Amino acid sequence: MTLPDGKKTVGCKWVFTVKYNSDGSIERYKARLVAKGFTQTYGIDYSETFAPVAKLNTVRILLSVAANLDWPLHQLDVKNAFLNGDLEEEVYMDIPPGFEDRFGSNVCKLNKSLYGLKQSPRAWFEKFTQSMKKQGYVQGQADHTLFTKFSQDGKVVVLIVYVDDIVLTGNDTVEMGRVKEKLAADFEIKDLGSMRYFLGMEVARSKDGIVVSQQKYIIDLLKETGMSGCRPADTPMDPNAKLWEKDIAFSVSVVSQFMHSPFEEHLEAIYRILRYLKATPGKGLFFRKTNERNVSIFTDADWAGSITDRRSTSGYCAYVWGNLVTWRSKKQGVVARSSAEAEFRAMAQGICEGLWIHRVLEELKMKIELPLKLYSDSKAAISIAHNPVQHDKTKHIEIDRHFIKEKLDVGIIRLPFVTSSQQTADILTKSLARPTFEHLIGKLGMTDIYAPT
Repeated sequence: MTLPDGKKTVGCKWVFTVKYNSDGSIERYKARLVAKGFTQTYGIDYSETFAPVAKLNTVRILLSVAANLDWPLHQLDVKNAFLNGDLEEEVYMDIPPGFEDRFGSNVCKLNKSLYGLKQSPRAWFEKFTQSMKKQGYVQGQADHTLFTKFSQDGKVVVLIVYVDDIVLTGNDTVEMGRVKEKLAADFEIKDLGSMRYFLGMEVARSKDGIVVSQQKYIIDLLKETGMSGCRPADTPMDPNAKLWEKDIAFSVSVVSQFMHSPFEEHLEAIYRILRYLKATPGKGLFFRKTNERNVSIFTDADWAGSITDRRSTSGYCAYVWGNLVTWRSKKQGVVARSSAEAEFRAMAQGICEGLWIHRVLEELKMKIELPLKLYSDSKAAISIAHNPVQHDKTKHIEIDRHFIKEKLDVGIIRLPFVTSSQQTADILTKSLARPTFEHLIGKLGMTDIYAPT
Protein backbone atom coordinates (compact mmCIF):
# COMPACT_ATOMS: atom_id res chain seq x y z
CA MET A 1 0.00 0.00 0.00
CA THR A 2 1.01 3.62 -0.40
CA LEU A 3 1.93 5.67 2.66
CA PRO A 4 -1.03 7.78 3.90
CA ASP A 5 -0.57 11.52 4.23
CA GLY A 6 0.89 12.65 7.55
CA LYS A 7 2.37 9.24 8.32
CA LYS A 8 5.98 8.08 8.43
CA THR A 9 7.65 4.72 8.01
CA VAL A 10 9.86 2.70 10.32
CA GLY A 11 13.05 1.27 8.88
CA CYS A 12 13.89 -2.42 9.03
CA LYS A 13 16.81 -4.80 8.49
CA TRP A 14 17.63 -8.49 8.32
CA VAL A 15 19.50 -10.08 11.21
CA PHE A 16 21.29 -13.35 10.48
CA THR A 17 22.36 -15.75 13.23
CA VAL A 18 23.71 -19.26 13.52
CA LYS A 19 22.42 -21.75 16.10
CA TYR A 20 24.89 -24.40 17.23
CA ASN A 21 24.41 -27.85 18.72
CA SER A 22 25.98 -28.80 22.06
CA ASP A 23 28.89 -30.47 20.21
CA GLY A 24 29.69 -27.26 18.33
CA SER A 25 28.20 -28.30 15.00
CA ILE A 26 25.77 -26.02 13.19
CA GLU A 27 22.12 -26.83 13.82
CA ARG A 28 20.57 -24.24 11.52
CA TYR A 29 20.88 -20.76 10.08
CA LYS A 30 18.32 -18.17 11.11
CA ALA A 31 17.17 -14.94 9.48
CA ARG A 32 14.89 -12.50 11.29
CA LEU A 33 13.32 -9.27 10.03
CA VAL A 34 13.84 -6.61 12.70
CA ALA A 35 12.29 -3.15 12.81
CA LYS A 36 14.53 -0.15 13.45
CA GLY A 37 12.72 1.06 16.56
CA PHE A 38 15.03 4.04 16.93
CA THR A 39 13.31 5.60 13.92
CA GLN A 40 9.90 5.60 15.66
CA THR A 41 8.34 8.80 16.96
CA TYR A 42 6.44 9.01 20.25
CA GLY A 43 2.76 9.81 19.77
CA ILE A 44 2.80 8.85 16.09
CA ASP A 45 3.71 5.17 15.79
CA TYR A 46 4.09 4.25 19.47
CA SER A 47 2.88 5.44 22.88
CA GLU A 48 3.27 3.23 25.96
CA THR A 49 6.20 0.83 25.98
CA PHE A 50 6.47 -0.47 29.56
CA ALA A 51 6.10 -4.22 30.00
CA PRO A 52 6.67 -5.99 33.35
CA VAL A 53 9.08 -8.89 33.68
CA ALA A 54 9.21 -11.44 36.48
CA LYS A 55 11.04 -10.33 39.61
CA LEU A 56 13.84 -12.73 40.53
CA ASN A 57 12.74 -12.24 44.13
CA THR A 58 9.35 -13.72 43.21
CA VAL A 59 11.03 -16.63 41.44
CA ARG A 60 13.05 -17.40 44.58
CA ILE A 61 9.90 -17.28 46.72
CA LEU A 62 8.34 -19.86 44.39
CA LEU A 63 11.48 -22.01 44.64
CA SER A 64 11.26 -21.98 48.45
CA VAL A 65 7.56 -22.89 48.36
CA ALA A 66 8.13 -25.62 45.74
CA ALA A 67 11.01 -27.12 47.73
CA ASN A 68 8.93 -27.26 50.92
CA LEU A 69 5.73 -28.57 49.32
CA ASP A 70 7.37 -30.91 46.76
CA TRP A 71 5.81 -29.06 43.84
CA PRO A 72 7.17 -29.89 40.38
CA LEU A 73 8.83 -27.12 38.38
CA HIS A 74 8.24 -27.11 34.62
CA GLN A 75 9.70 -24.72 32.09
CA LEU A 76 8.18 -23.56 28.82
CA ASP A 77 9.56 -21.38 26.05
CA VAL A 78 7.47 -19.26 23.68
CA LYS A 79 8.94 -19.18 20.19
CA ASN A 80 8.95 -15.79 18.43
CA ALA A 81 6.97 -14.32 21.34
CA PHE A 82 6.96 -10.70 20.14
CA LEU A 83 5.34 -11.65 16.83
CA ASN A 84 2.12 -12.52 18.71
CA GLY A 85 1.37 -9.01 19.96
CA ASP A 86 -1.41 -6.92 18.45
CA LEU A 87 -0.55 -3.32 17.58
CA GLU A 88 -2.87 -0.55 18.77
CA GLU A 89 -1.10 2.18 16.79
CA GLU A 90 -0.85 2.54 13.01
CA VAL A 91 2.68 1.49 12.16
CA TYR A 92 4.05 1.62 8.62
CA MET A 93 7.37 0.02 7.68
CA ASP A 94 9.69 0.25 4.74
CA ILE A 95 9.81 -2.64 2.32
CA PRO A 96 12.35 -5.20 3.65
CA PRO A 97 15.82 -4.98 2.04
CA GLY A 98 16.00 -7.06 -1.14
CA PHE A 99 12.33 -6.63 -2.05
CA GLU A 100 12.34 -2.97 -3.11
CA ASP A 101 12.27 -3.72 -6.85
CA ARG A 102 9.24 -5.98 -6.46
CA PHE A 103 7.09 -3.57 -4.45
CA GLY A 104 8.33 -0.19 -5.72
CA SER A 105 7.21 2.78 -3.60
CA ASN A 106 4.72 0.79 -1.52
CA VAL A 107 5.09 0.37 2.24
CA CYS A 108 4.07 -2.31 4.75
CA LYS A 109 1.31 -1.72 7.30
CA LEU A 110 1.99 -3.79 10.41
CA ASN A 111 -0.97 -5.46 12.12
CA LYS A 112 1.20 -7.54 14.48
CA SER A 113 4.20 -6.49 16.51
CA LEU A 114 7.68 -7.09 15.18
CA TYR A 115 11.02 -7.51 16.90
CA GLY A 116 12.67 -4.13 17.27
CA LEU A 117 9.49 -2.06 17.69
CA LYS A 118 9.44 -0.08 20.92
CA GLN A 119 5.97 -1.35 21.88
CA SER A 120 6.59 -5.03 21.05
CA PRO A 121 7.31 -6.19 24.64
CA ARG A 122 4.17 -4.47 25.92
CA ALA A 123 1.99 -5.81 23.07
CA TRP A 124 3.25 -9.37 23.69
CA PHE A 125 2.66 -9.23 27.44
CA GLU A 126 -0.88 -7.88 26.96
CA LYS A 127 -1.61 -10.72 24.53
CA PHE A 128 -0.24 -13.28 26.99
CA THR A 129 -2.22 -11.76 29.88
CA GLN A 130 -5.43 -11.97 27.84
CA SER A 131 -4.78 -15.65 27.15
CA MET A 132 -4.18 -16.43 30.85
CA LYS A 133 -7.25 -14.53 32.07
CA LYS A 134 -9.38 -16.28 29.45
CA GLN A 135 -8.33 -19.56 31.08
CA GLY A 136 -9.47 -18.38 34.50
CA TYR A 137 -6.10 -17.32 35.92
CA VAL A 138 -5.80 -14.34 38.26
CA GLN A 139 -3.01 -11.85 37.66
CA GLY A 140 -0.95 -10.99 40.74
CA GLN A 141 -0.72 -7.45 42.05
CA ALA A 142 2.53 -7.82 43.98
CA ASP A 143 4.10 -9.12 40.76
CA HIS A 144 2.07 -8.63 37.59
CA THR A 145 3.87 -11.48 35.81
CA LEU A 146 2.53 -14.01 38.36
CA PHE A 147 -0.68 -15.85 37.50
CA THR A 148 -2.58 -18.25 39.77
CA LYS A 149 -5.58 -20.53 39.44
CA PHE A 150 -7.19 -22.30 42.39
CA SER A 151 -9.50 -25.28 42.04
CA GLN A 152 -12.55 -25.94 44.20
CA ASP A 153 -10.66 -28.59 46.17
CA GLY A 154 -7.94 -26.11 47.12
CA LYS A 155 -5.29 -27.14 44.61
CA VAL A 156 -3.36 -24.46 42.75
CA VAL A 157 -1.33 -23.85 39.60
CA VAL A 158 1.16 -20.98 39.58
CA LEU A 159 2.71 -19.53 36.43
CA ILE A 160 5.32 -16.80 36.14
CA VAL A 161 6.64 -15.36 32.88
CA TYR A 162 9.85 -13.49 32.01
CA VAL A 163 9.41 -12.23 28.44
CA ASP A 164 9.23 -15.59 26.62
CA ASP A 165 10.39 -17.90 29.45
CA ILE A 166 7.66 -19.49 31.57
CA VAL A 167 7.90 -21.40 34.84
CA LEU A 168 4.93 -23.55 35.82
CA THR A 169 4.44 -25.07 39.26
CA GLY A 170 1.71 -26.14 41.69
CA ASN A 171 -0.04 -29.24 42.96
CA ASP A 172 -2.86 -29.52 40.39
CA THR A 173 -1.31 -31.81 37.78
CA VAL A 174 -4.49 -31.98 35.71
CA GLU A 175 -4.70 -28.21 35.35
CA MET A 176 -0.96 -28.00 34.63
CA GLY A 177 -1.44 -30.31 31.66
CA ARG A 178 -4.50 -28.38 30.55
CA VAL A 179 -2.81 -24.98 30.62
CA LYS A 180 0.10 -26.34 28.59
CA GLU A 181 -2.35 -27.48 25.90
CA LYS A 182 -4.20 -24.17 25.83
CA LEU A 183 -0.99 -22.16 25.66
CA ALA A 184 0.19 -24.37 22.80
CA ALA A 185 -3.08 -23.63 20.99
CA ASP A 186 -2.61 -19.85 21.34
CA PHE A 187 1.17 -19.66 20.83
CA GLU A 188 4.04 -21.76 19.56
CA ILE A 189 5.27 -23.37 22.78
CA LYS A 190 8.29 -25.56 23.44
CA ASP A 191 8.05 -27.73 26.56
CA LEU A 192 11.53 -27.80 28.12
CA GLY A 193 10.55 -30.29 30.81
CA SER A 194 11.73 -29.93 34.39
CA MET A 195 13.32 -26.63 35.28
CA ARG A 196 17.07 -26.87 34.65
CA TYR A 197 18.29 -23.47 33.44
CA PHE A 198 16.35 -20.23 33.88
CA LEU A 199 17.61 -16.66 33.35
CA GLY A 200 21.22 -17.69 33.79
CA MET A 201 20.44 -19.75 36.89
CA GLU A 202 21.29 -23.45 36.93
CA VAL A 203 18.72 -25.43 38.90
CA ALA A 204 19.49 -28.80 40.48
CA ARG A 205 16.99 -30.75 42.56
CA SER A 206 17.14 -33.67 44.97
CA LYS A 207 14.95 -35.10 47.71
CA ASP A 208 16.57 -32.64 50.13
CA GLY A 209 15.70 -29.49 48.20
CA ILE A 210 16.68 -27.23 45.31
CA VAL A 211 20.06 -25.63 44.59
CA VAL A 212 20.37 -22.59 42.33
CA SER A 213 23.82 -21.55 41.07
CA GLN A 214 25.42 -19.65 38.20
CA GLN A 215 28.50 -21.73 37.44
CA LYS A 216 28.27 -21.43 33.65
CA TYR A 217 27.76 -17.68 33.82
CA ILE A 218 30.75 -17.24 36.13
CA ILE A 219 33.02 -19.40 33.96
CA ASP A 220 31.99 -17.45 30.85
CA LEU A 221 32.58 -14.17 32.70
CA LEU A 222 36.09 -15.24 33.73
CA LYS A 223 36.88 -16.24 30.14
CA GLU A 224 35.56 -12.95 28.78
CA THR A 225 37.67 -10.92 31.22
CA GLY A 226 40.79 -13.06 30.75
CA MET A 227 40.75 -14.15 34.39
CA SER A 228 40.31 -17.91 33.93
CA GLY A 229 43.84 -18.56 35.15
CA CYS A 230 43.84 -16.07 38.02
CA ARG A 231 44.76 -16.89 41.59
CA PRO A 232 41.56 -17.50 43.62
CA ALA A 233 40.66 -15.30 46.61
CA ASP A 234 38.85 -16.54 49.70
CA THR A 235 36.76 -13.37 50.15
CA PRO A 236 35.42 -10.88 47.58
CA MET A 237 36.89 -7.89 49.42
CA ASP A 238 40.07 -7.11 51.32
CA PRO A 239 38.93 -6.47 54.93
CA ASN A 240 41.57 -3.74 55.21
CA ALA A 241 40.63 -1.97 51.97
CA LYS A 242 39.44 1.60 52.40
CA LEU A 243 38.35 2.22 48.82
CA TRP A 244 34.91 0.98 49.78
CA GLU A 245 33.91 -1.55 52.39
CA LYS A 246 31.08 -3.66 51.08
CA ASP A 247 30.55 -7.28 50.17
CA ILE A 248 29.90 -8.83 46.77
CA ALA A 249 26.17 -8.04 46.88
CA PHE A 250 27.05 -4.35 46.90
CA SER A 251 30.61 -4.29 45.59
CA VAL A 252 29.58 -4.33 41.93
CA SER A 253 27.21 -1.39 42.38
CA VAL A 254 29.84 0.55 44.31
CA VAL A 255 32.45 -0.04 41.61
CA SER A 256 29.88 1.26 39.12
CA GLN A 257 29.89 4.57 40.96
CA PHE A 258 33.46 5.09 39.75
CA MET A 259 32.80 4.31 36.07
CA HIS A 260 32.91 8.02 35.16
CA SER A 261 36.37 8.39 36.67
CA PRO A 262 38.02 5.01 37.36
CA PHE A 263 41.48 4.62 38.82
CA GLU A 264 43.84 1.67 39.20
CA GLU A 265 42.60 0.82 42.69
CA HIS A 266 39.05 0.46 41.36
CA LEU A 267 40.20 -2.03 38.74
CA GLU A 268 42.12 -3.96 41.38
CA ALA A 269 38.94 -4.15 43.44
CA ILE A 270 37.09 -5.60 40.44
CA TYR A 271 39.87 -8.15 39.95
CA ARG A 272 39.45 -9.18 43.61
CA ILE A 273 35.74 -9.89 43.00
CA LEU A 274 36.59 -12.00 39.93
CA ARG A 275 39.26 -13.88 41.90
CA TYR A 276 36.66 -14.71 44.54
CA LEU A 277 34.28 -15.97 41.85
CA LYS A 278 37.12 -18.11 40.48
CA ALA A 279 37.33 -19.81 43.89
CA THR A 280 33.59 -20.45 44.17
CA PRO A 281 32.02 -20.81 40.70
CA GLY A 282 29.62 -23.54 41.79
CA LYS A 283 28.41 -21.95 45.01
CA GLY A 284 24.69 -21.27 45.05
CA LEU A 285 21.58 -20.96 47.17
CA PHE A 286 20.12 -24.09 48.76
CA PHE A 287 16.33 -24.10 49.17
CA ARG A 288 15.76 -26.84 51.73
CA LYS A 289 12.69 -28.45 53.21
CA THR A 290 11.87 -27.06 56.64
CA ASN A 291 9.03 -27.05 59.13
CA GLU A 292 9.11 -23.24 59.27
CA ARG A 293 6.20 -21.26 57.87
CA ASN A 294 7.30 -17.78 58.78
CA VAL A 295 9.02 -14.79 57.22
CA SER A 296 12.19 -13.45 58.84
CA ILE A 297 14.14 -10.34 57.89
CA PHE A 298 17.59 -9.28 59.10
CA THR A 299 18.51 -5.60 58.76
CA ASP A 300 21.80 -3.84 59.41
CA ALA A 301 23.61 -0.62 58.59
CA ASP A 302 27.24 0.42 58.32
CA TRP A 303 27.16 3.93 59.77
CA ALA A 304 29.18 6.52 57.78
CA GLY A 305 31.07 3.68 56.09
CA SER A 306 31.69 5.49 52.80
CA ILE A 307 34.95 7.43 52.99
CA THR A 308 33.94 9.56 49.99
CA ASP A 309 30.76 11.14 51.42
CA ARG A 310 30.29 9.46 54.84
CA ARG A 311 26.91 8.08 53.91
CA SER A 312 25.79 4.85 55.52
CA THR A 313 24.96 1.58 53.83
CA SER A 314 21.74 -0.32 54.50
CA GLY A 315 21.53 -4.06 54.12
CA TYR A 316 18.75 -6.58 54.58
CA CYS A 317 18.09 -10.21 53.77
CA ALA A 318 14.71 -11.95 53.96
CA TYR A 319 13.86 -15.61 54.50
CA VAL A 320 10.65 -17.36 53.48
CA TRP A 321 10.00 -20.68 55.19
CA GLY A 322 13.64 -20.90 56.23
CA ASN A 323 15.21 -20.05 52.85
CA LEU A 324 16.88 -16.86 51.68
CA VAL A 325 14.80 -15.26 48.92
CA THR A 326 15.63 -11.55 48.80
CA TRP A 327 18.52 -9.31 49.81
CA ARG A 328 19.75 -5.81 49.18
CA SER A 329 22.73 -3.62 49.96
CA LYS A 330 22.32 0.06 49.17
CA LYS A 331 23.94 3.34 50.14
CA GLN A 332 21.51 5.60 51.99
CA GLY A 333 20.37 8.77 50.24
CA VAL A 334 21.37 11.16 53.03
CA VAL A 335 24.05 11.34 55.70
CA ALA A 336 22.93 9.80 59.00
CA ARG A 337 23.84 11.83 62.08
CA SER A 338 23.95 8.76 64.35
CA SER A 339 24.26 5.01 64.10
CA ALA A 340 20.70 4.65 65.43
CA GLU A 341 19.41 6.80 62.55
CA ALA A 342 21.27 4.67 59.99
CA GLU A 343 19.95 1.45 61.56
CA PHE A 344 16.43 2.88 61.69
CA ARG A 345 16.42 3.68 57.99
CA ALA A 346 17.67 0.15 57.22
CA MET A 347 14.89 -1.22 59.42
CA ALA A 348 12.25 0.68 57.43
CA GLN A 349 13.58 -0.74 54.16
CA GLY A 350 13.52 -4.27 55.58
CA ILE A 351 9.92 -3.86 56.72
CA CYS A 352 8.86 -2.70 53.25
CA GLU A 353 10.41 -5.85 51.78
CA GLY A 354 8.70 -8.02 54.38
CA LEU A 355 5.31 -6.49 53.60
CA TRP A 356 5.82 -7.15 49.88
CA ILE A 357 6.73 -10.80 50.58
CA HIS A 358 3.66 -11.09 52.80
CA ARG A 359 1.52 -9.84 49.93
CA VAL A 360 3.00 -12.36 47.47
CA LEU A 361 2.34 -15.24 49.88
CA GLU A 362 -1.21 -14.02 50.46
CA GLU A 363 -1.88 -14.09 46.73
CA LEU A 364 -0.54 -17.66 46.68
CA LYS A 365 -2.82 -18.43 49.67
CA MET A 366 0.16 -19.78 51.57
CA LYS A 367 0.27 -20.17 55.34
CA ILE A 368 1.97 -17.20 57.01
CA GLU A 369 2.80 -16.96 60.69
CA LEU A 370 2.39 -13.43 62.02
CA PRO A 371 3.97 -11.23 63.15
CA LEU A 372 6.85 -11.04 60.71
CA LYS A 373 10.15 -11.08 62.59
CA LEU A 374 12.60 -8.29 61.79
CA TYR A 375 15.93 -8.80 63.53
CA SER A 376 18.14 -5.83 64.37
CA ASP A 377 21.35 -5.56 66.39
CA SER A 378 20.62 -1.94 67.34
CA LYS A 379 18.88 -1.59 70.71
CA ALA A 380 18.64 2.15 70.13
CA ALA A 381 16.71 1.71 66.86
CA ILE A 382 14.39 -0.85 68.47
CA SER A 383 13.76 1.55 71.36
CA ILE A 384 12.94 4.42 68.99
CA ALA A 385 10.48 2.17 67.13
CA HIS A 386 8.58 1.31 70.34
CA ASN A 387 8.86 4.71 72.02
CA PRO A 388 6.15 7.20 70.87
CA VAL A 389 7.89 10.17 72.48
CA GLN A 390 9.15 12.67 69.91
CA HIS A 391 12.45 14.41 70.57
CA ASP A 392 15.40 15.89 68.73
CA LYS A 393 16.89 12.51 67.89
CA THR A 394 13.88 11.42 65.83
CA LYS A 395 12.59 14.61 64.18
CA HIS A 396 14.51 13.98 60.96
CA ILE A 397 13.24 10.38 60.63
CA GLU A 398 9.64 10.98 61.66
CA ILE A 399 8.11 9.38 58.54
CA ASP A 400 10.03 6.15 59.02
CA ARG A 401 9.25 6.20 62.75
CA HIS A 402 5.50 6.53 62.22
CA PHE A 403 5.57 3.88 59.49
CA ILE A 404 7.34 1.34 61.71
CA LYS A 405 5.23 2.18 64.78
CA GLU A 406 2.03 1.66 62.76
CA LYS A 407 3.11 -1.83 61.68
CA LEU A 408 4.09 -2.68 65.25
CA ASP A 409 0.74 -1.55 66.65
CA VAL A 410 -1.32 -3.68 64.24
CA GLY A 411 0.84 -6.73 64.95
CA ILE A 412 2.24 -7.24 61.46
CA ILE A 413 5.87 -7.07 62.60
CA ARG A 414 7.94 -7.76 65.69
CA LEU A 415 11.44 -6.45 66.38
CA PRO A 416 13.52 -9.03 68.24
CA PHE A 417 17.11 -8.11 69.11
CA VAL A 418 19.99 -10.14 67.66
CA THR A 419 23.64 -9.87 68.59
CA SER A 420 26.05 -8.44 66.04
CA SER A 421 27.82 -11.80 65.72
CA GLN A 422 24.53 -13.37 64.60
CA GLN A 423 23.43 -10.50 62.37
CA THR A 424 23.26 -12.12 58.93
CA ALA A 425 22.79 -8.80 57.12
CA ASP A 426 26.23 -7.69 58.34
CA ILE A 427 27.70 -9.37 55.26
CA LEU A 428 25.78 -6.90 53.07
CA THR A 429 27.17 -3.73 54.63
CA LYS A 430 30.91 -4.16 55.09
CA SER A 431 33.95 -6.21 54.18
CA LEU A 432 34.60 -9.05 56.64
CA ALA A 433 37.49 -11.26 57.62
CA ARG A 434 37.40 -14.81 56.29
CA PRO A 435 36.09 -16.63 59.44
CA THR A 436 33.18 -14.22 59.89
CA PHE A 437 32.51 -14.12 56.16
CA GLU A 438 32.30 -17.93 55.86
CA HIS A 439 30.10 -18.14 58.96
CA LEU A 440 27.57 -15.73 57.51
CA ILE A 441 27.74 -17.32 54.05
CA GLY A 442 26.64 -20.53 55.72
CA LYS A 443 23.74 -18.74 57.41
CA LEU A 444 22.64 -17.43 54.02
CA GLY A 445 22.15 -21.03 52.94
CA MET A 446 24.87 -21.09 50.29
CA THR A 447 26.41 -24.39 49.27
CA ASP A 448 28.60 -25.80 46.49
CA ILE A 449 27.23 -29.01 45.05
CA TYR A 450 30.21 -29.23 42.69
CA ALA A 451 32.80 -29.17 45.47
CA PRO A 452 34.66 -32.48 46.01
CA THR A 453 33.43 -34.40 49.03
